[in-house]
Amino acid sequence: MKDRSEIVPKADGDVLELGCGGGINLQFYDRSKVNKLTGLDPSAELLDYTRDEARQRGFDMEICDGIGEAMPFADASFDTVLTTFTLCSVQDGKQVLSEMRRVLKPGGKILFLEHGRAPDEGPEKWQRRIEPLWKHIAGGCHLHRPVAKLIEANGYKLTGNGGHYAPKTPRWLGWMEFGEARPI
Repeated sequence: MKDRSEIVPKADGDVLELGCGGGINLQFYDRSKVNKLTGLDPSAELLDYTRDEARQRGFDMEICDGIGEAMPFADASFDTVLTTFTLCSVQDGKQVLSEMRRVLKPGGKILFLEHGRAPDEGPEKWQRRIEPLWKHIAGGCHLHRPVAKLIEANGYKLTGNGGHYAPKTPRWLGWMEFGEARPI
């Protein structure tokens, strides 16, 4: 949870949480910095959890059913797009990043916390071996996706990004990439 508690409070203005899941990030938002919070997720069941969590925490949150590859929002709608453990699971990362750019206001940013391709040969080799099975049991999660490189290769400038192995987690599963990026 430490990573979430460092990334999520950086969201400000009109915020889109892509892959809002069960609402786990709601506890970490700095309400004084968020004008409007919108969540998008393709799972109707998880959206129900998000609605309940938002109600319990007193959030007035717009919650939408949809996918990152085709976001149901107007151009230039959000100051921040937040994604936690979502870019690793989308079908088409390039298209999702294109959609993020489209819905960001000028000067907007994306914040991310994701599983990623391990930088060390041993864990990276295991990620490649395990990923075909892992995708089926973990909601399409690609352990081997180089998230920060994907973001950068699709027209974003990374600012304040980093990565580390999560404690008490197998290294093939525990490489985390996080940071902020702005369209260039």
